[in-house]
Amino acid sequence: MKLARFALFAMLLGAVPAAVAQADRGDIIVEVPFAFTVGAEKLPAGHYIVRPESDVRVRIFNSQRRGVNVLTHAAHRTTSDGSKLVFHRYGDTYFLSGVWLTGNDTGRELFLSRAERALADRQTEMELAVVRAPN
Repeated sequence: MKLARFALFAMLLGAVPAAVAQADRGDIIVEVPFAFTVGAEKLPAGHYIVRPESDVRVRIFNSQRRGVNVLTHAAHRTTSDGSKLVFHRYGDTYFLSGVWLTGNDTGRELFLSRAERALADRQTEMELAVVRAPN
């Protein structure tokens, strides 16, 4: 049992340098503890890099470069409370909703996907889930 825990810890620790090596300045590096949907793509829980590609696109990918480019629109907040990803949660289904960078009062919000709109129509209760990036 100890060996299995050690192997799991070593594997997780090994993934961090690989993701950091692929990150550029201005990227968000975050550990998402649940599976989630971005656009039409379902992504597993794990370590991700979020990179603004342009004024209207954001790319989210893992250390194996699995990920997706998604269209976004500008959003404004009154205070900057660090880099974070914001998710809409319906039951146990999560949808990436927004990307915020430390020091900026503007961020990027994603358009609702067809799947999220359908789920929102069936379930009225939506909760926010926030995953903060380490400073």
